[in-house]
Amino acid sequence: MQLKIMPKKKRLSAGKVPLILFLCQMISALEVPLDLVQPPTITQQSPKDYIIDPRENIVIQCEAKGKPPPSFSWTRNGTHFDIDKDPLVTMKPGSGTLIINIMSEGKAETYEGVYQCTARNERGAAISNNIVIRPSRSPLWTKEKLEPMILQNGQPLVLPCRPPIGLPPAIIFWMDNSFQRLPQSERVSQGLNGDLYFSNVLPEDTREDYICYARFNHTQTIQQKQPISVKVISARSSRERPPTFLTPEGNASHKEELRGNVLSLECIAEGLPTPIIYWIKEDGTLPINRTFYRNFKKTLQITHVSEADSGNYQCIAKNPLGAIHHTISVTVKAAPYWIVAPQNLVLSPGEDGSLICRANGNPKPRISWLTNGVPVEIAPDDPSRKIDGDTIIFSNVQERSSAVYQCNASNEYGYLLANAFVNVLAEPPRILTSANTLYQVIANSPALLDCAFFGSPLPTIEWFKGAKGRALHEDIYVLHENGTLEIPVAQKDSTGTYTCVARNKLGMAKNEVHLEIKDPTRIIKQPEYAIVQRGSTVSFECKVKHDHTLIPTVMWLKDNGELPNDERFTVDKDHLAVTDVDDGDAGTYTCVANTTLDKVSASAVLSVVDVPNPPIDLELTNQLDKSVQLSWTPGDDNNSPITKFIIEYEDTIHEVGLWHHQAEVPGTQTTAQLMLSPYVNYSFRVTAVNNIGQSLPSKASEQYFTKAAEPDTNPTAVEGLGSEPDNLVITWKPLNGFESNGPGLQYKVSWRQKDGDDEWTSVLVANVSKYIVSGTPTFVPYLIKVQALNNVGFAPEPAEVMGHSGEDLPMVAPGNVQVNVVNNTLAEVHWDPVPLKSIRGHLQGYRIYYWKIQSSSRRDKRHIEKKILTFQGSKTHGMLPGLEPFSHYALNVRVVNGKGEGPASPDRVFHTPEGVPSAPSSLKIVNPSLDSLTLEWDPPSHPNGILTEYTLKYQPINSTHELGPLLDLKIPANKTSWILKNLNFSTRYKFYFYAHTSAGPGSHLTEEAVTTMDAGKMAMASRQVDIATQGWFIGLMCAVALLILILLIVCFIRRNKGGKYPVKEKEDAHADPEIQPMKEDDGTFGEYSDAEDHKPLKKGSRTPSDRTVKKEDSDDSLVDYGEGVNGQFNEDGSFIGQYSGKKEKEPAEGNESSEAPSPVNAMNSFV
Repeated sequence: MQLKIMPKKKRLSAGKVPLILFLCQMISALEVPLDLVQPPTITQQSPKDYIIDPRENIVIQCEAKGKPPPSFSWTRNGTHFDIDKDPLVTMKPGSGTLIINIMSEGKAETYEGVYQCTARNERGAAISNNIVIRPSRSPLWTKEKLEPMILQNGQPLVLPCRPPIGLPPAIIFWMDNSFQRLPQSERVSQGLNGDLYFSNVLPEDTREDYICYARFNHTQTIQQKQPISVKVISARSSRERPPTFLTPEGNASHKEELRGNVLSLECIAEGLPTPIIYWIKEDGTLPINRTFYRNFKKTLQITHVSEADSGNYQCIAKNPLGAIHHTISVTVKAAPYWIVAPQNLVLSPGEDGSLICRANGNPKPRISWLTNGVPVEIAPDDPSRKIDGDTIIFSNVQERSSAVYQCNASNEYGYLLANAFVNVLAEPPRILTSANTLYQVIANSPALLDCAFFGSPLPTIEWFKGAKGRALHEDIYVLHENGTLEIPVAQKDSTGTYTCVARNKLGMAKNEVHLEIKDPTRIIKQPEYAIVQRGSTVSFECKVKHDHTLIPTVMWLKDNGELPNDERFTVDKDHLAVTDVDDGDAGTYTCVANTTLDKVSASAVLSVVDVPNPPIDLELTNQLDKSVQLSWTPGDDNNSPITKFIIEYEDTIHEVGLWHHQAEVPGTQTTAQLMLSPYVNYSFRVTAVNNIGQSLPSKASEQYFTKAAEPDTNPTAVEGLGSEPDNLVITWKPLNGFESNGPGLQYKVSWRQKDGDDEWTSVLVANVSKYIVSGTPTFVPYLIKVQALNNVGFAPEPAEVMGHSGEDLPMVAPGNVQVNVVNNTLAEVHWDPVPLKSIRGHLQGYRIYYWKIQSSSRRDKRHIEKKILTFQGSKTHGMLPGLEPFSHYALNVRVVNGKGEGPASPDRVFHTPEGVPSAPSSLKIVNPSLDSLTLEWDPPSHPNGILTEYTLKYQPINSTHELGPLLDLKIPANKTSWILKNLNFSTRYKFYFYAHTSAGPGSHLTEEAVTTMDAGKMAMASRQVDIATQGWFIGLMCAVALLILILLIVCFIRRNKGGKYPVKEKEDAHADPEIQPMKEDDGTFGEYSDAEDHKPLKKGSRTPSDRTVKKEDSDDSLVDYGEGVNGQFNEDGSFIGQYSGKKEKEPAEGNESSEAPSPVNAMNSFV
C-alpha cells in the first residue's frame, strides 16, 4: 500500500499523555469518499498551450469527479461552444473530453482558439485552464538564388540560415550533400540563431554544399535551404588581427528570461589567430551546479534561473593580438507561481474555515476570485463568506455554502488557475484503510502504519497497541496529520497488532493493522575488485544472508545495466563467472539482492589487462653516419601502463632474419637516439613491455644502410699453442659480419720469439680463425698479435699475447727418490724436482706408480695391479695410502707435462710392518658327545703377518638364556682342529674364536653348539616314540601346532606395531661379548643374547644350518687420494688426492675382516 506522508507531523511528548491528535479544520490530505455528496473536481486537462498535429484528430481532455457525477460544457474564445451543432465534434461519454474528427474532413486551422471546460453538479462548478489550440507548422524556405561566396584565406565569414518560422520553432543544423554533419570547432561554429560563423577561413573550407537544415519535430519533417558555395583563395600571407565580435554587436546588450527557464548567452568573435572566449559575472560568481558552457565556450547556459541570476554578464574574446569584451545585462522576469495554492475544504454545519490563494511573480500577479466559474463580484451573495484579498473567510457555514471557488493569479507573462471546493457535510468517522492490513518492515527501518480516515466534523485519531488496548504515549512514536503512525526505528519488539480509533461528535470508528519486523538482508561476502588478463576467467562472489521468511532474488548488473546476453557469463547461487574475458567485459559489476521489503547491493570493479598492443608508425629521422633517431607511436597499453620499450635491429647484409637487442627506453619515451655501426643495413622494430608481459614486435621500420669504415676492434681470445714439438698454432675468435665494418675482412697475424731480438714476422690471412707457424724450436715463448683489416683500412694496433711453441715428452726422471713407511697402511715418498729445461713443456706435476710385489708370509711373487697417484704442480713429496700390512711394494716417479710422462725413476722397494689378522675363514663344530665337541676351522684369508696362536673363548647358556662364566683357551697356530672335553651333557655353549699375530688379536667368529643327552633320557625318548603313532597324540599335536600358529601371528602383528614380548625382552638382555663390558668380579661377558633377532649382526654371529662359517672376501677399500685418475697429497702428508687403479694383471687379494655368519639353531646340534 502506498503511504502518503505529509510534511507536517507531530511528535508525542515524553510524558504519559495519550497519543491523541486534534487536527485543525483545514487538512490538505483529506479526501472525500466518492460515495458522499461533493462538488466537482477537475482531475485531468490538456496543457494550456496545446500544439496539435494537423494530420491527426484533435483531442482536448477534460476529466472530473464529483457526487452526483458532473456534467460538462465548453466555451470557445469566450463564448459557449455548442458541440451538438458541429458533426465533427463529439464528447466522450461520462467525460468532458472533446474529440474533433479532422482526419475525414475539415482543417485543423478551423478549430484554432481558446477552449475552456466547465464541470458542474448540484454542489458547484469547476473550470479548466484556458487551453489554446494551435496546429503545428513546418513551412518551406522561400526559393532564393545564392551567389557563391569568394574570400581570401584568414577572413571572417557568416553563412546565414534564416529558417522559416514554424510552430514549434525548428531545430537547426548544417550538413553537406551526403547528409554528414559539418565539423565544428573553436574556429567554426553554429550560433543560437542557426547561422554558421567562421572566425577565419582556411583553404580547406572551400566547398559547394554548405546546407542549412530545419527539423520540425512535431510533424517529423526536415526542410532544406539551398546549398551555399564557398571558395577560399590562398593568400601569400594572412595578416593577423585582434578579435572583434560577430554576435552580439556593440559593447553591450540586454537579455530577458523567465524564471525557471534556461538562460542562454552567446558571444562569437572573429580574429586571427582564432580568439578564445571567457565568461564572468560582474559583482558576483557564476552558480557552480547550474552553469554549463556550450559550443566551445561561446555559449553560457544557466539552468533554472531565478531573480538572483539577474545582473551583468561579460564575455571576453582574446587572442595574442588583443582582447575585447561585451556586457550582457540580464533581467529575470517571472510568470505567476504558487506560494500557497487553495485546497479543498470540508466543514460541518456551523464550522468556520478559510481558503488561501497566494502567488508571486515579476511583476507581482493580480489575485481574483470566482465561485462556480463566475467572478465572485457578480455571483450570488453568501452571508457565510468574506473576501480579504488572497483569502476567503467562512464562518457558521450551512449546507448551501457548498461551492467551488477558483483563484486566478495573473501578470503579463502568464496566469495560474486553481479550483478548491467548500463542501458542508455532517458525517460520522470512517476509516478508509483496509482492516487487518499486514505491514512487514525490516528491522531498524521506519514503520508507517496507515489510517486513512474521513469524517465531518474532522475526527481525532488515537492509536493503541496490543490486545489490552493500551494507548501509545511513548516518545518513540510519531503521528502524522493524515493519521499515519510512524515508528522511526522499528525493532523486533515492535511486532504486534495496532488499533487506530477515529472519533468526532457523530460517532467513532476503529481499525486493526498488524506489524511484523523482519531481519535485514545483508551481503556477507561481497564481490572484490579484480584485475585479470584478457582471455582468462574471473569469478565474483556474493553471499547473501536474509530473513528466513523472505525469499531473496539475486541479480547481477554490469555498469548498472543487465548482463550481456553471452554464454561466457554464468551465474550460480553465489557466484558470477566470466570466461574468456575481453576488453568489453571491464566495468563495475553489482550484486543486487532483493526481497519484497528491502534491497541491498555490493559492487566490484573488473579491470581487464593484457600485454600492450605493438607500437606503430616507426619513423627514422636525423640520419647520420653513426646515429639515427627512431620515433614511434605506442599501441594501447590495455589498462596496464607501459614500463619500457625494447628496440631491436636486423642486419640484412650479414644476418637476415636475426634480430639483435639495440636499446631500451622508459615507457614514457617514444623516441630514441640510436648509435650505429658502419656497413650495416639496419631495420628496426620496437616491442612494448608492461607488468603483464611483452607485446608483439612492431612492423619493421624502413631500412637504413650505413657507410663502410675500418674495423673498430681486433679479434679476441688470441692464443699461441703448439700441436707438435716444432710448430706454433695461433688461434683467435674472428670478427662477425657486424663487426667487420666493411667488405674484404682479413687478418694480419704477427709473431716473434719473446726472448730473442728477431723482427716481427707477419702474414695476411683471409677471414679464418687459425694460422700454423712451422719449424719452431720446442717449447719456446712467442709474442703474438692479430690485427683486423678490411677494404677501408686497419683496425687499431692490437695487444700482444704470449704463447709457446709445441711441447715434447720430458727427457729426465726425478732423482733421489726416498720412501718413509709411516705405518702398516701408509708411506711417504720424497723426490728431487726435474730441471725446467728437461721438462720441455708446461709442468703438470709428478706421478707415482706403485704396486705390491711380494707377500712377506708366503714369499711368492705375484703380479697385481699397479696403482697411480698424481701430485699437481711442483710438489716434491706425497703420501701413499691404503697399503696392505706385511707386504712388499715397489714404486717409481715420473714427471708429467702437457705432452705426457717422462721416463720413470729407478724402482724403489719397501715393505710394510705386520698388522692384526682377519677373522678365521670358517669355523665348524662336529662330533658332539655327552661331554665334548670338536672344532674345525680354516686360517684367516688375510693373516697380515705371521700367525702366533689362536684364542678360543666359550661359555655355557642355561635354560633361561643366561650366560655362564667365560673360559679361555690358547691353541697353537699350526692347528686347524681341536677337541674340547670335560663339558656338561645336554648343554648349549657359545664360542668366540680369533687368530693372533705379533701385532695383536684379529676379529673373531662366534658359534653355538649343544652336547648330547645321557643314555637314560635317550631310552625314555625311545619309549615315547610309540606314543607318537597314536591317533589321540597326533590330534593333540595338531591342536598345539594350530595354537602356536595363532600365537606367532599375534606376535608378528605386535612386532609390526612396535610392541615387545617377553622373549624379545630376554633376547635384548644378552649382548654380544664384543660389545658388552666384562664383569669385574668373574670376567664374564654378561647375559646371553639371542641372535634370532632380525637386527643386523656385528662381526661374530651364529653359523648357518650346516654349522660352517665362511669368510666373505671384500675389496680393498683405498681412500681416493688423486685427481681424476690421479691422487694428490698436501705438503704435510695429509691426503687430498684421488686413487685410481689401472688393471695390469690379476686382481689383488682383499685384506679386511668379514662379517661373521649367523649361529645355528639349537635343534641342529642333535646328531
